[in-house]
Amino acid sequence: MHQKQTLRAASASTSTASPVANVTGQLNVLGRIATSAGVAVSTAPKFAPALTEEEAVGQARLLKALADPTRLRILSLLSRYEGEVCVFEIVESFTLEQPTISHHLRILRDAGLVDCRKKGLWAYYYVRRDALNRAREVIDALA
Repeated sequence: MHQKQTLRAASASTSTASPVANVTGQLNVLGRIATSAGVAVSTAPKFAPALTEEEAVGQARLLKALADPTRLRILSLLSRYEGEVCVFEIVESFTLEQPTISHHLRILRDAGLVDCRKKGLWAYYYVRRDALNRAREVIDALA
């Protein structure tokens, strides 16, 4: 009886599609690792991403900041007026409350799309054109 159980276990383990290469040197399910005499051999992936993880995170942050209607409207407002626009004037231009506008401005600042200068109690925001050009380059690279 013990011998039958051992044979069943052995045949069950060889009949399943295991992602690990077997001793005979066959490729695994993904076709990436083979064994030859017990030594693992790695094959290069067929496709490799053009971006590093860090680059992808930075570009995603930039594109996420642009992917909101309110933030696009704020950027449009700031772009139309070449100089700096006071946060008070930005709030007046929208039907949203000041904390909501400040939240959107913080996201735009974190993405590097806008920056500000503090003068007394007020913050004056302006568009960083180099960041907009970078966003254009990111989109062009995907096309």
